[in-house]
Amino acid sequence: MTKTRKIDVNLIDLERMKEKTTDIPGLLPYAHQTGSAIIKPEDKGKITGRAVAAMHSQTDMQMAQIYQQMQLLADQAKAIQKRVEVSERIYQASISFEPLINHHYFLYEKEDGNDFMSMVAPEEWGRKKRYSKFIAEIKLLADHTWEIVREF
Repeated sequence: MTKTRKIDVNLIDLERMKEKTTDIPGLLPYAHQTGSAIIKPEDKGKITGRAVAAMHSQTDMQMAQIYQQMQLLADQAKAIQKRVEVSERIYQASISFEPLINHHYFLYEKEDGNDFMSMVAPEEWGRKKRYSKFIAEIKLLADHTWEIVREF
């Protein structure tokens, strides 16, 4: 036989028990029934740390993309500057023919430092070269600017 204990109603603290009850149990910071889901307080520092790490990762990726775009623009600016330099040399060079659009030509420097343009490629000269330095293979574009095909 089991003994049943009598409950002493005078020992019950009704005010304390009132604090542990609610009309809206979903707002309690703890499970209100034995079968309820476990509610664990979140580590706010951990959440903030993950958010900050994700933000840094995203901004680093975006900064890398911007850097690549800047590098591309810098390379394009260098190529345009090189085209201007070669074009200035072409227009000061000795040209004994009329260049045609979309044809390839070759810019050389003579021993005396003067430039000349030729239709003969460096590999086609044979033993007797008329130049001291090959500058660039160039192509005349439709807008009468020059494209550098290759240079040395």
